[in-house]
This record gives sequence, structure tokens and C-alpha cells, in this order.
Amino acid sequence: MTATPETTQQPAAGEPVLSFDNLDIKFGTEFGTVHAVKGISIDVRPGEVLALVGESGSGKSVTSTSALGLLPGNATIKGDISVAGQNVGDLGDKGLRRMRGNDVAMVFQEPMTALNPVLTIRTQMTEALELHGIAYGKEADERAIELLRMVGIPEPERRLYQYPHEFSGGMRQRVVIAMAISCDPKVIIADEPTTALDVTVQAEILDLLRDLKDKLNTGILLITHNMGVVADMADRVAVMFRGDLVEQGTAHDVLNNPQHDYTKRLLAAVPHLGRRGATPPVKAGDGPPALEVKDLVVEYHQVGKPSFRAVKEVSLHVNHGEIVGLVGESGSGKSTIARTALGLIPAESGAIRILGQDITQMKRKDLKELRKRIGVVFQDPASSLNPRLPVGDCIAEPMEVHKVGDRASRREKVAELLDAVELPRSVANRYPHELSGGQRQRVSIARALSLDPELLVADEPTSALDVSVQASVLDMFTALQDRYEFGCLFVSHDLAVIDTLADRVVVLKDGRIVEQGERQQVLANPQEEYTRRLLMAAPVPNPEEQLARRHARYAFMKEVGEEGHGLHVDQD
Repeated sequence: MTATPETTQQPAAGEPVLSFDNLDIKFGTEFGTVHAVKGISIDVRPGEVLALVGESGSGKSVTSTSALGLLPGNATIKGDISVAGQNVGDLGDKGLRRMRGNDVAMVFQEPMTALNPVLTIRTQMTEALELHGIAYGKEADERAIELLRMVGIPEPERRLYQYPHEFSGGMRQRVVIAMAISCDPKVIIADEPTTALDVTVQAEILDLLRDLKDKLNTGILLITHNMGVVADMADRVAVMFRGDLVEQGTAHDVLNNPQHDYTKRLLAAVPHLGRRGATPPVKAGDGPPALEVKDLVVEYHQVGKPSFRAVKEVSLHVNHGEIVGLVGESGSGKSTIARTALGLIPAESGAIRILGQDITQMKRKDLKELRKRIGVVFQDPASSLNPRLPVGDCIAEPMEVHKVGDRASRREKVAELLDAVELPRSVANRYPHELSGGQRQRVSIARALSLDPELLVADEPTSALDVSVQASVLDMFTALQDRYEFGCLFVSHDLAVIDTLADRVVVLKDGRIVEQGERQQVLANPQEEYTRRLLMAAPVPNPEEQLARRHARYAFMKEVGEEGHGLHVDQD
């Protein structure tokens, strides 16, 4: 790749391209000083992937942001930060602008926030090339096309003129990576680059980053809480906990033989595909299933456009006392089925029976009465809890809507539910914004159980949580299900979570069921190619096992006539 004349000299082989030496960061706030990073020292060398892991609030993102000189004005920074041999603290605004892109580039978690929705991909890519003096005009267009081709985007000459919304999530992330490497940086900071992606797309993005790292000899600082991604990508691992660096070493040593108690707890909390083993199937009761879907068809209609069939003749059931995992990639129809089952989206045809009653034929009054027997847990508790109500009122709200009990009995029920989800009763007087993400999700589950539901629909309830919080929520979820014996439709794209929780599994692709059956049968002995593809793409937190799985995936893709490694293309 062509380097701009303004770039600093390439560091000698083996010298760190990114270095934090005794980095200490404090933030002055109206409530006092927050000590975010406490004297940590880490290096990233050319061609190396260093994974910086830890949970929310550990200081990972603050550390990485400091390398770009992007911390807010209330930050006090001590120690040295070096990028490609330059001390970041010695650079003025002009020097920092030149460094960003030329020497260090960032790949963010959510590509739609990193890309401008009103500008074409061409405008956004050529802007960076022209700003850093690498290429102009037609030459910049050609360079942008070359970069898109390099990251595996088909027909780059045509797609260069499209807008971000015309690309899939995986394609958008490829565009962000193309922009990150456009100025031939010495180091790429990848901040949770695959968290919002499906497992197969995640595997492709990791293949792409690995391939580019080897070709360009670029150092990568990978920030993630996904230990499977760490096992798949990292050469070395640094573990942060409350601003401290508590452990670092090779990926093999840290993941297979952790020394610090926090690292041990973190790894113990990670769900591991295939570890649960066989469990006895849940026997169906005498009454009707909690949920029965028969030949369901759901279509979305737009004025002036042909209708889109999102769900195509799907049939499934959930018995009382069992958890059915509904899995598939984005756009497979998982959430549409869940929302249709709740009566939130009309069905084009087919039947949905909840506790023996067909909701597609029910009147509004009768449907409201039936909803007393259904609980719902959404993916994002921050948007599903009323920010203006105390937590106790949020939990009691379904009881008030359905006029169940009096004020005293509702208060007593709220206290009982807070006990059940392992939160102190004093939380009832606090507001949602005063709680952590895991605590808010526990509140959401408590609210869903407030009417003692016989059916619970949970749509990706743990995907936004840290691994240890996710583990405790899943343990609690299992205990509550044993206690209340509700039937549960659990929607997720995380196969390890489904393996941990579900009794039966239903696999969706493009609105159709491709496979369903007992959990052990589907996940340990899949019959369909798509299910095998999903399982092979799901990473596990063991470097040696993950390497074997990756090679098995390459062999499988070669067998079915796809590219074996490097740049796998995800089509829209």
C-alpha cells in the first residue's frame, strides 16, 4: 500500500506499534473523581493481535480511546502513549489528525454509527484518501474499489455508489474495515467489531481481519468480552478489572490456565457449546401446549412495492414447563414469529394458539384477558422500562393494567419478585437509570413474571450483557422456570446460550424452519447443512479447540464449494 509522505517512519521489526506505559486516567465529575485506568502497561507489535478483555466499566474503551487522543476535556492522563513511535501526548491537533488514519485506525462496534447514512460509500472512502493525501479524483475511486475488493465485497464498482442502508450488517462492517486500512495504518483498534453480527458473519469478519493482519503486518488491539472471539483471534490477552490490568500472557496460557481469580470467574461464566451433555426431555402435559404455531405466514406490505414474506408456513409448539430455543441469523424471522405470537403483528394466514386459544380469531377484549397469562422479556431493558417510574412501579405495572390485587398485595408481590430475581428489595425505590444493565434485565424478568404467566416469550434477553452477568441471569432464568413451570419461547442467535438453556431447538433460515428437535439431537448431531454451518461458525473459548473448529469449517466450506479461508463474502 502507498504511504503518505507525512507518515512517520515505519517502526523497526518487533518494536511496538502501540504502547501504553504506566497509563493512568482520571475523570473529574460533579460527583468527584473517577479513576478509570490505574497505571497499566501493554504493547502491541506488528502483525500481532492483542485482545483487551474485561466487562463493562473495566476501562477497556477508555484505554483505546486515549490512543486516538479523543478523551474529553475532564480527563487527566498520566503515563506515556506511543503510536508508531510517536508520543501521543506531544502531538497537537494537527499532529493528532495526521496520526489518525495514517498510523492508527479504529473499527467500531456498530457500523451504522460509524458510517454517515446520507453519504455514499464512495464519498466516505475517498474523503479519507484525499484528506491524508494518498489519492485524488479518479485515482481515489480506483483505490476505494481496490479496498472494497480486498475486504470481499462483490461488484465493488457498482456498490461504491450505494448508501450504507443498502448493505447488510456484515457488509457494512467490511466497509468500515476497508476505510480503516485505506491509509495503511500501523495499528488497528477494533472495539467489539463483531458483537452486533450473526455467528456466520462474525466468523467471516474474523477471517478477514486475520487475513489483512497477515498481509499487511498490521498490529491489532482487539477489544471484546467474547472469549470465543479471543480464542479465535488473539496471540496475547490482557485482562482488565475495574481499571487495573490483572493478568496478561499468551492466549493459550490465559484461556487454558488463568492465574487471577477474576480471569477464572470470567472464563467460568462463559457458556461453552457442547459442555451441557444430554438431559431428559420435558414430558408434555395433558392440556394444550403453552404455545402452538401452525402453518404461520407473515407478510410485510409497503405501498408501491411487492409484499415481503418474512415467515413462511412455520409450525412449532412450546409445552408447559419447557424452554424452546428459536435460533437463526438476522432476517430469519425469529423476532417476527415472537411478536406475531404475542399478537403485536397480524398473521397473513395460519393459526397461533396460546393455551389452547387461537389469537388470530380473538376479539380485542378477549385477547387482553389472555395476555394476563403471557410474560414478555425484551432484548434491551433500557428501552422497555419506563424511565419515569421507580423500579417497583415498573414491576407492578402489568398488575395495575390488568387490575390484579390491591396496592398492598402488589407491593408484597413486587418484594417477592425482587427476591426471586436476586435483587435487594430497596431497588424498588430506585429508577431504571440508577441500575446496571444486568440489574435492569433482572427487573424486566421480574415484571414479566408479575402475573404468574403460563407462557414467557424472551427475545434475545442476554445479548447485551457481560458474560458474568449473562451467566447469572441464565442461572436465575433456569431456577425461575423450574419454580414457576412456565413454557418459554427463547429467541437467540447465540448457540452456546441456547445449548445452556433450551430443552428443544428450532432452527430458522429465511423465514422457514430447516431443523427442529431435542437440544442434544439438533446441536450435537445436526442433519441440515445450514445448522452445521451455524454450529461451525460459533467460536469456543479454547484456542486449540477453536483452531480445530476453524479448520473443520474451512474443510466444510471447501466441500460445499465455497472459499476455504481468508475473505468469505456474505451476500445481502
